[in-house]
Amino acid sequence: MREAGGAPPYWSQDASALAATLGAGLDGLTTDQATTQLARIGPNSVEDSSRSSTIRLLAHQFESPLVLILAFAIAISLMLQQWVDAAIILAIVLGSSLLSFFQEYRASTAVEELKRRLALRCRTVRDGVEQDIPVSALVPGDLVLLSAGDLIPADGLIIEATDFLVSEANMTGESFPVEKRPGIVRPDVPITERTNAVFLGASVQSGTAKVLAVKTGRRTEFGTIAARLRARPPETDFARGVRRFGELLIRVMIVIVLFVLTVNLLLDRPLIESLLFAVALAIGLSPELLPAIISVTLSAGARAMSNRGVIVRHLDAIENLGSMDVLCTDKTGTLTEGTILLSNTLDAANRPSSEVRRLAFLNAAFETGIGNPLDAAIVAAGERAGCSTRGLTKVDEIPYDFVRRRLTIVLAEDEPAAQHLIITKGAFANVLDICSTLDREGLEVPLDDTSRAELAETFRAKGAEGFRVLAVATRRIEAKHDYNRDDEHGMTFRGFLVFHDPPKADAQRTIHDLNALGIRTKVISGDNRYVTAHLAEAVGLDPKSMITGAQLAKLKDEALWHLAPQTDLFVELDPQQKERIVRALQRTGHSVGYLGDGINDAPALHAADVGISVEGAVDVARESADIILLSRDLDVLRSGVQDGRRTFANTLKYISITTSANFGNMVSMALATPILPFLPLAAKQILLNNFLSDIPSVAISSDNVDPDRVSQPQRWSLREIQRFMIVFGLISSVFDLLTFAVLLLVFSANKATFQTSWFMISLLTELAVVLVLRTRKPAFRSIPSRLLFWSTLTVAAATFTIPFLGEPSTLFGFVPLSALQLGVVISIVLGYVATTEAVKTRVFRWEHPPHP
Repeated sequence: MREAGGAPPYWSQDASALAATLGAGLDGLTTDQATTQLARIGPNSVEDSSRSSTIRLLAHQFESPLVLILAFAIAISLMLQQWVDAAIILAIVLGSSLLSFFQEYRASTAVEELKRRLALRCRTVRDGVEQDIPVSALVPGDLVLLSAGDLIPADGLIIEATDFLVSEANMTGESFPVEKRPGIVRPDVPITERTNAVFLGASVQSGTAKVLAVKTGRRTEFGTIAARLRARPPETDFARGVRRFGELLIRVMIVIVLFVLTVNLLLDRPLIESLLFAVALAIGLSPELLPAIISVTLSAGARAMSNRGVIVRHLDAIENLGSMDVLCTDKTGTLTEGTILLSNTLDAANRPSSEVRRLAFLNAAFETGIGNPLDAAIVAAGERAGCSTRGLTKVDEIPYDFVRRRLTIVLAEDEPAAQHLIITKGAFANVLDICSTLDREGLEVPLDDTSRAELAETFRAKGAEGFRVLAVATRRIEAKHDYNRDDEHGMTFRGFLVFHDPPKADAQRTIHDLNALGIRTKVISGDNRYVTAHLAEAVGLDPKSMITGAQLAKLKDEALWHLAPQTDLFVELDPQQKERIVRALQRTGHSVGYLGDGINDAPALHAADVGISVEGAVDVARESADIILLSRDLDVLRSGVQDGRRTFANTLKYISITTSANFGNMVSMALATPILPFLPLAAKQILLNNFLSDIPSVAISSDNVDPDRVSQPQRWSLREIQRFMIVFGLISSVFDLLTFAVLLLVFSANKATFQTSWFMISLLTELAVVLVLRTRKPAFRSIPSRLLFWSTLTVAAATFTIPFLGEPSTLFGFVPLSALQLGVVISIVLGYVATTEAVKTRVFRWEHPPHP
């Protein structure tokens, strides 16, 4: 195996020689070298540049089958030398497509700006100084510094490593972390055996390393798997609803278009005119601005949420946030203050002990794994007490993992020593399991059943008082070079570390507010049952509604499906169990949100319907999440949920209102076609009607939402949309038929007068119905947004102006109407509004009966 140019692969090369090949040294690049490299090879990204994305977005507007059909219609008009019709259709197609592009481009630009606020950064050595740079600016030859919780930003060779464990599940499928060390590996080994190399997208589980970046962006192993990156993500509930809605429209469209085309041909009407009419009819039925409306509405929601401290990484997550009815969260920092303090250190006899504090300090101070608030509290307390690491040297570290739930440090005196000191701290039960003796006033005494029971009672009592408790154990062992988990045995139990993290003052109110929004809060924690139960009682959750990790391990999936929705507290869990709980809740029909910020939360964040993390979370947690909270506060999340529901409500407004109005108009034209001596509207008139009615629809994204629409989780219902479309569409058709009768029987209208009158009535009723159906309340009791209100009035005023524009009006086949005819138009529109308002009240009461 060889690289391009015949060089051996980097994992089989000496680090110094490889660095020289990259134009760097083992002390990294200079800023000038990095700038030159970046200009030459481009940013460290596997995604397309923004320019190509913009071009693709513009091209996407013309990929729609409906636009292609219109292009076919334009071609036919040009072949028949119908220049005016071709120009009008072309202008409307371009106007509609550019309007859609402009809205989507603005939406995508806004979202990209939000994403840049959360862009990953990495630590590198440039100009001999450690610097924090954007991951996108990383280039081959950079020296990257990694620690636990980091996502690896490039493919590279390990220069130095200390207890360095990496998760490569996304590359190799191997779920357990693998240890990485410096060295040289054979050129032909598979990726799983390249123990001296790291790869873009993997995550650091523990330890630290210094890595020479060799490949960035699309040249990485992950970048070559382009198909995986561009693969369509799992379909969300909202996306599935939009797809099914589109399939419904296509079926209706085919039936109506074929019926109209067949009737026109049977009536010996011109083929081309009939074909153009049928095409325009199809366009009129479809909400062609739907992709743009969804993008605009979701991006507007994302901007509103960002102002409240909630950053959206994936727009689809807004819908999921709005439909969430279960929130799973850890307790630290969300239900508690997050300011953990080491309040006491106790020996095995439950007495204050400075020696236990010193041992815990040494363990925390020498640890190289991910920083956490418990270790920070230990170090701070130790420094205040005068503890120091002087005279001691770290020999080895056995990193923390979520099976052992403990961390071990091996220490030696500065001068060569015959023995090493092993210090282990971790979860009480997991530390006690490896102990055979306990310290009693400086003496090691056997750890019998009675002593174990006494220690367990101390642990339980402290937990019941709301304290988090860890244990410390030690062992002296004959000195050796390497240590592993097998050395964690025969240890001496030294004492307890007692931490205090009080509940937030407003936690109970926030949980109550979430519950009022139809969201049940569940605590999912690796902490012990006693302290979690104490906290639950303080914040209004049921402390007896609990399942432990040990109990969960014995439950079959079917039993968990039954118990999970009824349980408030899940405690003493490992990461896989967290994910299993999320999937059990989803299996029973719940939309699940998961809030977490640690390495152990990544599987559950990925599995949840909406993964939620915080700005200060480890990289792997942030990248697994859909929503990022700038403040670790459930009240901020509550605001985000309400914004998500407003966004979802506005998206459904456009879908429901536009399709019902279009459906009614199309049914009316289909019914009128066989009985009229001419087409009810020309193709260009249908397209103009559709284009003008879409202009205020863009403003729906800014519309106000009634409080009752955000009080409960919202889910997509194709049945409700279908019923909405049929009921209100047919009301529109009834008034259209009334219009036909009045125009033909009362005014004996000719073709031009008929088409002008019905064009105005059709467009005005579409505009009016937006203001009526945008709310379940009486329309006059719910105020629309200013943009929606004034854009609707502007288009309505333009509707009355169009027939009187002279030459432009003639091009579309319109003629001026008399005052009496205009009066009839206004009367029919007002009658339609009143009828729709009356029917709306009954329909919404039937679909959403008032709560008892």
